[in-house]
Amino acid sequence: MPIQRRAFLATSLALLASAQSRAADQPNPPAPYQGTPPWPAKETFPLWPGRAPGQRETLPKPHWVMEGPANGRELHIDGVDKPEIHVYRARRPTGQGLVVLPGGSYRILSVQNEGLDAARTFNRMGITVFILTYRLPNEGWDDQANVPLQDGQRAMRLIRARAKEFGIDPLRLAVLGFSAGGHAAATLTTCFDEAVYAPVDEADRQSARPAFSCLMYPVIDMRAPLAHLESRANLLGPDPSDAMLDARSPNHRVTADTPPCFLVHALDDGAVPYGNSVTMIEALRARNIPCELHLFEKGGHGFGLHLPKDFPGSHWPELFHRWTTSR
Repeated sequence: MPIQRRAFLATSLALLASAQSRAADQPNPPAPYQGTPPWPAKETFPLWPGRAPGQRETLPKPHWVMEGPANGRELHIDGVDKPEIHVYRARRPTGQGLVVLPGGSYRILSVQNEGLDAARTFNRMGITVFILTYRLPNEGWDDQANVPLQDGQRAMRLIRARAKEFGIDPLRLAVLGFSAGGHAAATLTTCFDEAVYAPVDEADRQSARPAFSCLMYPVIDMRAPLAHLESRANLLGPDPSDAMLDARSPNHRVTADTPPCFLVHALDDGAVPYGNSVTMIEALRARNIPCELHLFEKGGHGFGLHLPKDFPGSHWPELFHRWTTSR
């Protein structure tokens, strides 16, 4: 074979491999699972070594179901009696970790669209993903307004304590939350050092502060006109005080120690007004916290990883990844 031809073929193969590698990293919507999704993860561990804070004698009954139309059924979970961390390791890890908090109005956990699909997408970027099945506050727990924050803090501390085992850098552990899970993530982001449970072991010496936070169409303000009433009722009960409304509105809790935040919202969100993200970004900027907000024309609510490829909003995972790696 002539030298020129061999060189041409080698160059072509190299370009093809490079293109395939780049394509593998693109945040295209994952294909729907055929049959039962891989749940629970092969690697799962409990959040609390014994009783969770505020546990009563009667626990919720675990329940998970495939809901939705026949061509778009998704896995939802409620009745979380024992919160757990589900580990999804990247094939080629970069040392970055991401705790994922699915949404569901604090009534269910949308662990497929806003959990498993996120894990598949970010695993391709070399990120190890930890899906947290946190307790739903209105399922019979004492101190219900603090339940998601208790679980979020504990997850960050426990993962950091075992960072070497998971092959991650504890200083590069971020959080990603969707909708009500976005509220849980925003509350963790602004109240990571609030004392909401008594330490239970050495892991609780770790910091619960996320390195970065990605808030997807998040519930933020607990007051009208921005409040998502179902999420608020499930978290705070039917008649919360003004003090409680402010305490669990993350836009009122931003401090100089709040970590950098990346927010995404669709302007046509009919469930959680995009003003929630706007008020959060304004609070962050007022404190000079590094932040970025992407408002997309279309997408509605709860799109997760399922926007059509031609929608600009479908590229949010890549935008978030580039934002974190550029900092």
